[in-house]
Amino acid sequence: MEYARQVHNLSVEGIAAEMGLANYWNLYKWLQSGRMPAVMIPNYERTCGIDFVSRWLASTRGRMVIQIPTGKACGVEEVLLLQGEIQGAIKALLDFHSGKLEAPETLSQLQAAMQGLAYHHRNVERHQTPELPLGIPDMEEDQ
Repeated sequence: MEYARQVHNLSVEGIAAEMGLANYWNLYKWLQSGRMPAVMIPNYERTCGIDFVSRWLASTRGRMVIQIPTGKACGVEEVLLLQGEIQGAIKALLDFHSGKLEAPETLSQLQAAMQGLAYHHRNVERHQTPELPLGIPDMEEDQ
């Protein structure tokens, strides 16, 4: 909520209105008690412009969250770039465990490799189930 106030100049009333809540006191109650209905979390994060709640929920369960980029066609250059990122992460791990590299630098290399893999994961996933033009959902999947 503080992020939405500082970055987007949104008050609690403004956040509640953007979320489609008839009564902003519900939002106050949820935030005070820490008991927001789970179905409201994505709408709250979209309105505030930050995904702290989802990241916190994942991290408290020992999960790591990385944003999966939108996929696009790639060529040899992108795959070779991924190979370099993975090799960099492996080298960083070896250097870290031998005392030559600090944790922040190691984590940065690991993050870059994971994001590269996530990017290619998304490409392969979308190749298997291509999207229809203009973002129109596939009606047969809904039936």
